[in-house]
Amino acid sequence: MTPSRTAQARYWAFYWPLALTGAVTVLGTQIQNGVLARMEDAAAALAAYAVAQAVLSLFNAAQAFAPQLTTRFARGPQATARVRGFILGISTALAGLVALLATFGQPLIIASFSLSPALQTQTFAFLLALAPLVWLNGLRFYLIGRLIQQERTGRVTVLNGVHLTVLIVALAAGLALHLGPVPTLVGAQALAGLVHAALAMGALRPSKQPLRPGAEPEADSDADSESVPSYQRLRAFFGPVVLTGVMFALSRPILYAAIGGTGDGILTIAALRIAFDFTFFFQQAANQFRHFFVTFGLDAMAEKRRFMLRVALGLTLAMAGTAFTPLGPLLIAQGIGAEPEVTDRALAALQVMTLLPLLIVVRNLFHGILMVEERTGGMALGSVLRVLTIAGLAQLLAPAGLLTPSTAAWTLLAGFATETAVVAYRALRPRALA
Repeated sequence: MTPSRTAQARYWAFYWPLALTGAVTVLGTQIQNGVLARMEDAAAALAAYAVAQAVLSLFNAAQAFAPQLTTRFARGPQATARVRGFILGISTALAGLVALLATFGQPLIIASFSLSPALQTQTFAFLLALAPLVWLNGLRFYLIGRLIQQERTGRVTVLNGVHLTVLIVALAAGLALHLGPVPTLVGAQALAGLVHAALAMGALRPSKQPLRPGAEPEADSDADSESVPSYQRLRAFFGPVVLTGVMFALSRPILYAAIGGTGDGILTIAALRIAFDFTFFFQQAANQFRHFFVTFGLDAMAEKRRFMLRVALGLTLAMAGTAFTPLGPLLIAQGIGAEPEVTDRALAALQVMTLLPLLIVVRNLFHGILMVEERTGGMALGSVLRVLTIAGLAQLLAPAGLLTPSTAAWTLLAGFATETAVVAYRALRPRALA
């Protein structure tokens, strides 16, 4: 086998389990919604959980890049201990903030979501019970980063499959025992998360090597990959990516807020939710390239770009094969059960969104460069400008009645295109000028 084919095979063995993991994560969310839909007063339970998750998503998004932080810096026993303490310290603070919001911050949440009195008690019960899981998620993100660093992505997928299985069994038990929405969902998530974390700890190899086997220190690393990173260095890397994660969580709500005031806003939002959720399967697969460069470094870039291009084209063709064929209407109308008018609108948005995986893979190419070179400020800037682009275009189109499902999808793409241009500029800019 030629060196090129060997590299491509290694990249594929690393990547495909992570792509499958993204699909498993999305599936778990849909199963939880399905369990809530079968409970007494399902509409109220779904609405309360949706609000609680909307709040919680901002805090979990703040930890989204913890695996990359781990992969980049946890090289050697002392460095690993420093990174673990850093991540768990942040997770503890975030969990405390969620608990404060669920108790003393209730007026803010009520005002932000126009929360009716009928939903308030259950919403805050969900939020308070879910707060400790923010800490647990931080631990799990750290452990996933360690496994990815060791190129054990197959084990990551197996563990996520176990997590999903435990979640389903616990949800079914809670439903059968009539435990109620909060104990059933939160209990199932806690049990699945604890099992996942325990198995991940057992799967880790000891952190004896400062670099992965066969890796060479990067030319511009100043040999500090073998030293213990300072807290200042960790904050400089992680602070901007916290903002990047939070900005991503805000992208859709900003678009929905602009649409909500239009005449047929409810139908448009329903259609976009279906289209965006379907796209998220492919988006998650494209986003797994966040792990690519912090694991393999910046050498042999031509080989890495070739692999990324092949995956991007495959994802785009797979989406197009759904959006532009009878399979799309079949999945949306019969699989999801959407009304004909919603189905037509969702398809219009989905056809535009077929370009998103390619755009995200290109963006993640430059994200990877910025993370390896520890210039994550460019990622934060790009994410802020993405949200501003989406908000600005939405506010221009909505008053004129031009914010249709397809133009809303183009608006989202424009935001991601702006972000991609910014991170490309920052990544390609000479480091001395950054």
